[in-house]
Amino acid sequence: MSEQEKKEDVRIGIFVCHCGSNIGGLIDCKALAEYAKTLPNVAHAEDNLFTCSETGLASIKKAVEEHDLNRVVVASCTPRTHEPLFRECISEVGLNRYLFNFVNIRDQCTWVHMKYPKEAYEKAKDLIRMGAYRAVILEPLDTIIVNVNPGALVIGGGVAGMHAALNLSRQGFKTYLIEKEDKLGGRLNSLYKLFPHDIDASEFVENIKNNVQNAQNLEVYTSSKLKNIKGFIGNYEVEVEQDGKKINLSVGAIIVAVGASLLKPNNLFGYDGKNRITQHELEPKIKNNEINANNIVMIQCVGSRNDERQYCSSVCCMTALKNALIIKEKKSDINITILFRDLYTPGIDYEEYYKKARKKGVLFIRYGLDKEPTVEGNQIKVYNEYIGEEIIIPYDLLVLSTPLIANDDNKELAQILKVPLEVNNFFLEAHVKLRPNDFATDGIYIGGSAKWPVDITESITQGYAAASRASTILSHETIEIEGATAYLPEWNKNLCKGCEVCINICPYNAIKKNEEDEIEIIEALCKGCGVCGAACTKKAIIIKHFTNEQILAEIYAFGGK
Repeated sequence: MSEQEKKEDVRIGIFVCHCGSNIGGLIDCKALAEYAKTLPNVAHAEDNLFTCSETGLASIKKAVEEHDLNRVVVASCTPRTHEPLFRECISEVGLNRYLFNFVNIRDQCTWVHMKYPKEAYEKAKDLIRMGAYRAVILEPLDTIIVNVNPGALVIGGGVAGMHAALNLSRQGFKTYLIEKEDKLGGRLNSLYKLFPHDIDASEFVENIKNNVQNAQNLEVYTSSKLKNIKGFIGNYEVEVEQDGKKINLSVGAIIVAVGASLLKPNNLFGYDGKNRITQHELEPKIKNNEINANNIVMIQCVGSRNDERQYCSSVCCMTALKNALIIKEKKSDINITILFRDLYTPGIDYEEYYKKARKKGVLFIRYGLDKEPTVEGNQIKVYNEYIGEEIIIPYDLLVLSTPLIANDDNKELAQILKVPLEVNNFFLEAHVKLRPNDFATDGIYIGGSAKWPVDITESITQGYAAASRASTILSHETIEIEGATAYLPEWNKNLCKGCEVCINICPYNAIKKNEEDEIEIIEALCKGCGVCGAACTKKAIIIKHFTNEQILAEIYAFGGK
């Protein structure tokens, strides 16, 4: 059959989504659908309010059957979040999932051109036309089936890591928990009480440790560090170093729960570790009844919510309230003043905790970033925004509330796992709303303060969530892996000169040389990013689903209005 005959057999369905008002509020989606009907090989076109809704998906299935469609194009939001949904939709009515093409007319059009509706409409027409031309030469692809090793590795023995490991082990999965310190527990080991119910931290953490020690299917390695990792989702070969010895583990999924560190406030407010200390250093003093001060001042947001660290650490306010309340209960006549910019007490329990502190006599004074408190000897000057003037507060003990910050070794661990970090060096999830406990790298998950500062309650919740995500892989004997990968066809092998550029630049270590000294691509590792294909000087490597012909079809469609 000639290429022309193949094209004549193609029947494309195009579905234009209003995306509520995100797209339809700026451009005419009905007119776009009418325009789509005029394009070559388009057998059906329609517009939907929300194509990703049950109604929208049902309309796609109905159209495929009624109009005998063999290609589907959806013009809506972003493939990053919704492409799997539409692929699954067309596969349910017998189409190969790779005969679907996603056209982004929200992020790349209406959102970025919201001040130019006419131009945005014309651009949307261009994008849809380009998507339709590419759809004509899409080819069905096979997904890759791999076996799954039903074991899990949890990195980090804090509260999130321990709960994740316990959850997986109780489901019957062989689980390995590694911790770089010589004991489990993380920061819990150095805390006194836990807000908002003032639970004893030592009893709380010991109970979890006992559960870990008595758990079946769970092996713990303290004083251990991840050194190397090979493989892919369902089949990871992990090298761990413990006290100079190498331990090799085979697992199917990995959870990162390494927590965070505390900022040491050097050169801030005269910090000296004596009568100017951090909240963390205050905890053992409270526990050991070593508070001899009459006037205590606490300063919030020390080292955070500024140009260097723009984020709120989320736990500092509640920690200050907790310690102030405990001190008041031990000795009610101590004067405690909390200097704050904003108080973060989310939820009913935390808000009640704040009200309780006020009733106990804790004073709260708000200051602005442009008028920070200044420490002069044994007194603090602060501009009180409530009364509009500067006041002087005497103190015997100054307590600085400092943020949680990313661990120093996060970058090293991220490079080993090949996962990203965000601007503050916390680990970056795949999507903050849709995949909050996943990495973009399949088979690796995250929980707790490793990805952002959270309190203990949230850490436990995220530990369970990460374990739940990992179990969706471990509970299967086999899984399907993305079929859109790089490959070196037999007819192109004579072009390859073995320069190894592709091996050196592959971010997933998916390319190697085999025993015959030939380039070999491990499809199960490949993510189809296209770096190797772009770098190949001989154009020997082809990226399935993003071939040169498919990309050129879009370019020609744009030029041939």
